[in-house]
Amino acid sequence: MPIKIPQNLPASKILEKEGVLLIQEDDAIRQDIRPLKIALLNLMPKKIETETQIARVLAGSPLQIEMTLVAIGGHQPKNTSRDHMIDFYKAWIDIKNEKFDGLIITGAPIEQIPFEDVDYWDELCQIFDWSRSNVFGLFNLCWGAQAALYHFHDIPKYQLTNKRFGIYSHNVCNNKSILLHGIDDEIQIPVSRHTENRITDFEKLPQLEILIDSKEAGMCLVHDKKLGHFHMFNHIEYDSNTLDEEHKRDLEAGKSTSLPKNYYPNDDINKPPINTWRGNGHLLFTNWINYLYQSAPFKITDIGKDAIYIKFEG
Repeated sequence: MPIKIPQNLPASKILEKEGVLLIQEDDAIRQDIRPLKIALLNLMPKKIETETQIARVLAGSPLQIEMTLVAIGGHQPKNTSRDHMIDFYKAWIDIKNEKFDGLIITGAPIEQIPFEDVDYWDELCQIFDWSRSNVFGLFNLCWGAQAALYHFHDIPKYQLTNKRFGIYSHNVCNNKSILLHGIDDEIQIPVSRHTENRITDFEKLPQLEILIDSKEAGMCLVHDKKLGHFHMFNHIEYDSNTLDEEHKRDLEAGKSTSLPKNYYPNDDINKPPINTWRGNGHLLFTNWINYLYQSAPFKITDIGKDAIYIKFEG
């Protein structure tokens, strides 16, 4: 089943060229099914790139998905036009009376700033709290994951000596989790972080289960079994060239940055990187969508009413 995204969104042309099926409003209405409503709170500066990446991995499901793009109110991104935000995004305050099967909160390039110093921190905390009554499943990415863990559990982040940057080998810790069905035991995942979370802060919270980690890169995917949240610290949704573009931006900005590890063939920046994570990335998000379909209330208005989250096992 195709994904329904805002009409004329730039991602549409990119995804159509890749063979991803998209659905228009009129066609969606004719199908006698309830689409899964997924909200994307996009905090990344390059909005169009992130929209495309998330829409791509969500479109792998056989279910009909309706994606709503959400923005922090009053925060104008520097790298995305005002017209794009007006045409395709809804301020959170304008949709806060709606309910959603899932909410994805992205990362943001502000991870070295204390949480409370982020100019939209108060509104983000309101969104986290709102999600408890208006969203069935929450999936947080990178800084979004760190922010959620800090908000809900007071778990801090720690500054790394050097930027953790490249493609790192990760291990699946619990292959019985529904989210990891079909995922390889050892997988490659892009990493781009200046900070980290530490397992010692999780020991007092047994509901936080580590699903994927790496000996070299640390924790990757955490499941909050009590709240039904997922926290992904890395970027399995990235395109093949995303780290390349980031590396070039760092160099142009005069930042001292190393080559992304295990990324360019023979560390030759003139050779195109080989994507070794795409399949597992698609499957991970498809599994999440499948979980939402199986366990979210049939009537979307029932979300938040004594919601019961199934265990991610078996």
